[in-house]
Amino acid sequence: MQSILDKLKENLQVIYRRALDADEALAKLQQGGKGKFQQVFAEDAPFTVQSKRFAPYVEELARDILALEQEQDESRQQTMLQPVVRKMELLFVTLANLQQSLKD
Repeated sequence: MQSILDKLKENLQVIYRRALDADEALAKLQQGGKGKFQQVFAEDAPFTVQSKRFAPYVEELARDILALEQEQDESRQQTMLQPVVRKMELLFVTLANLQQSLKD
């Protein structure tokens, strides 16, 4: 499990850097009268937070990874791992899509 946790932390760092850039780009779009949306992810997304920026989602993911790391019960860790991976995947895909749309 330690190698999985290490990889999750590594990916979290990548997501964090991309989220900073994305939030900056979103702020510029909204200043220009664009980017009129209520939240980054739909209501049915696995996140509990709702925000127009990526940072709160990254913070939630970081808390989940920390909780996973602190959990002692291996079967509970396995249960906690799936939503963490799903959130991470959604963030990676959404950040990549935003980056691509900004290039176009």
